[in-house]
Amino acid sequence: MSLISEETVRGSKPVFRELSAEDEEQQQPTSIESLCMNCYKNGVTRLLLTKIPFFKEIIVSSFTCEDCNWTNTDIQSAGRICDQGVCYTLKISSKEDLNREVVKSDSATTRIPEVDFEIPAFTQKGALSTVEGLIDRAIAGLKQDQPIRKVTDPDVAEQIENFIKKLEKLKDVSTPFTLIIDDPSGNSFIESPCAPHTDEALTVTQYQRTVQQDKDLGLVADDLVTEEEKATDKSGNTIEDLRNEVLQFNTNCPECNAPATTNMKLVQIPHFKEVVIMATNCDACGHRTNEVKSGGATEPLGTRITLRITDPSDMTRDLLKSETCRVIIPELEFELGMAVLGGKFTTLEGLLNDIKELIVEKNPFTAGDSTTPERSKKLQEFGKQIQEVIAGRLLVHFVLDDPAGNSYLQNVYAPDQDPEMKIERYERTFEQNEELGINDMQTENY
Repeated sequence: MSLISEETVRGSKPVFRELSAEDEEQQQPTSIESLCMNCYKNGVTRLLLTKIPFFKEIIVSSFTCEDCNWTNTDIQSAGRICDQGVCYTLKISSKEDLNREVVKSDSATTRIPEVDFEIPAFTQKGALSTVEGLIDRAIAGLKQDQPIRKVTDPDVAEQIENFIKKLEKLKDVSTPFTLIIDDPSGNSFIESPCAPHTDEALTVTQYQRTVQQDKDLGLVADDLVTEEEKATDKSGNTIEDLRNEVLQFNTNCPECNAPATTNMKLVQIPHFKEVVIMATNCDACGHRTNEVKSGGATEPLGTRITLRITDPSDMTRDLLKSETCRVIIPELEFELGMAVLGGKFTTLEGLLNDIKELIVEKNPFTAGDSTTPERSKKLQEFGKQIQEVIAGRLLVHFVLDDPAGNSYLQNVYAPDQDPEMKIERYERTFEQNEELGINDMQTENY
């Protein structure tokens, strides 16, 4: 029996390792004696923890029973659950849209409202497919027991047959229809062929999960928060003590999933407000990440900051991008939506490099046989334009649009006004308040 050593779990080696012919000794499956559900005798389950390049961590399991020769294989996602759920809404109006690649996790609900079609969460395994592939998979599932239904219940079989024809007609795209993938775990994805430009046919919405969705995902609600807060109050710590203290808590590396430690600290940004900075450094794979959370409330007005980049020295400006902030570069027809890249406290150059890495270098649909020369060329050209902006050879406008008002761009002329930077305050729309969850807040008579 092969076991995962304590040394591997504790961080000297990544828990999930990419498949490699050169790593045969270390990448042996773990064998566990388990019950056979066919003959109820003991068999062997083999587990392999690995990582699919440009996708996520998975657990490959294989069961074999020597007594009845029954076998079973399965693949389970081991990727982390995101902080927010995500809902993709795609307006399909041409056959090209059917070729968009889709990552659908186990917890995602798939809907096509025009034909009253829905695949509930946890009824299908996760899949990496296309829009057409999702429809074909649904058709194959409905056809599976049709011969039996035609004998036992002809009326139901006829209704299902008529519905299958509706699904097959969708592939002709004779009339536009809508595909909705709603995933509380945030691990689903629909490809945007227009990237890095705005995709008019695709709408991405981030949202806070409900209590029921947390239960469905197996997340344990913390009912002891109030008691912990009371204990903290009795400890005598002041706000000043918390500002000077670096808090630590155990977590897992977002890159290799090995155990790691996250440091957290309160920081006061001059001429702005207080924020919480969290940084993780993985000893196993060397991955480093940082994230910023606003330490204050949502502002009464949204904030739009526009900087006209005129000199390479602008790249050194400090920048705070909250999770609710959009990044826009009009000259490149580029827009980065809410929650993408998370919250960041960095420089303008650092954020542009992160955008380039996300769009060009780490894009899962620009590598392997899933890409096309046109798409790869377009993204490489965008990467060169970003590099020109960083070098100061391409002058553009850089816009931070934050409905919550919690983003910041350094004014190098402070306390005087910056002639190259414009700050606007605006009233949020109903849709923006809905995305921030403000419409559901009750602050009176509760």
